[in-house]
Amino acid sequence: MAEPVKVYWQPGCTSCLRVKEFLDANGIDFISVNVAAEEAGWDELARRGLRSVPVVAQGEHYVFAQVLGTVSEFLGLGAADGPRLAPAALVTRLSLILETACRLAGQVPENRRDDGLPGRDRSLHGLAYHIFQIPEVFLACQTGATLTYEALDASAPKHLASMADIAVYGADIGARLAAWWEGEADCDAARTLATYFGEHSLHVVLERTTWHSAQHTRQLAMMLESLGIAPNRPLDAAALVGLPLPAKVWEAA
Repeated sequence: MAEPVKVYWQPGCTSCLRVKEFLDANGIDFISVNVAAEEAGWDELARRGLRSVPVVAQGEHYVFAQVLGTVSEFLGLGAADGPRLAPAALVTRLSLILETACRLAGQVPENRRDDGLPGRDRSLHGLAYHIFQIPEVFLACQTGATLTYEALDASAPKHLASMADIAVYGADIGARLAAWWEGEADCDAARTLATYFGEHSLHVVLERTTWHSAQHTRQLAMMLESLGIAPNRPLDAAALVGLPLPAKVWEAA
């Protein structure tokens, strides 16, 4: 009998939700381990020398689950489809996502910035910062740096203390993204980038950067609604077409 499949995840983690939906869609039974609620889950990961989620494991073997193609091959489901949108389209879409996130971040009242997210040790301020942190780390990767989990998990620096500061920071990241792409006249989308979840093409990492920030922007809009604040022009269906997003916005348990 084959060893059971385990998925280690935590609430608010975009890749966690996506891989669980992927396994459900493919009829793969799995044991769900919410490491935010089950300390033993982190202990199991630590014994494997791991410090991040999502991880899909079967027996002694495991893969990081940020890219569904990796999970598909690990479980013998065959090769998954590659990115549906061209790099230029992804950059255009990411720019729109960042503009939207700047607008939504500016709607968060300063006296609610430290409000926590459901089932997750992250604040509204931290969520908004992370939306822009994702493309900043991607851009750093273009200069030869490895895309590390530590870089994506770092807290906001002290000078980004307010929601207004976060919105300004987000606008700067958007400008840096535009400048980078302007200099990529002969973009080699197949160029390999080093990341903590393996080596992947620039195209794959750019797609993940785009939908990752998009999913967190959807979460920010959800949190505004929970405060009784109508999001100002949140992402609509047209902004999300072609992105491999989870169906759900959030899963707390």
